[in-house]
Amino acid sequence: MTKVIYKDFKGNTKTIEVDNGLSVMEGAIQNEIPGIDADCGGGMACATCHVYVKDEWLNKIPKAEDAEVDMIDMAYKPKKNSRLSCQIIVTDELNGIEVTTPEKQT
Repeated sequence: MTKVIYKDFKGNTKTIEVDNGLSVMEGAIQNEIPGIDADCGGGMACATCHVYVKDEWLNKIPKAEDAEVDMIDMAYKPKKNSRLSCQIIVTDELNGIEVTTPEKQT
């Protein structure tokens, strides 16, 4: 299990242990983390699991593929550290990863 730190746009944090192999989005849904809606269930078709990844973790996760980049373009206030949490798979190497939810989802 890997610790994932979920932070909301107001700065409130919740640290959850997520099973390796699940996505950051699945960990959020299973633990009722507010701000990650996941309307498409992880199909990368809606951008309602949009998060901002803390900069120090960006080089530890695979780069976004074109389809994810296209979805992020439709998200609320995308930034250079925007990712879809359904595309971040939890591994031991990501222990302590911190993601912040935007003020709202699209």
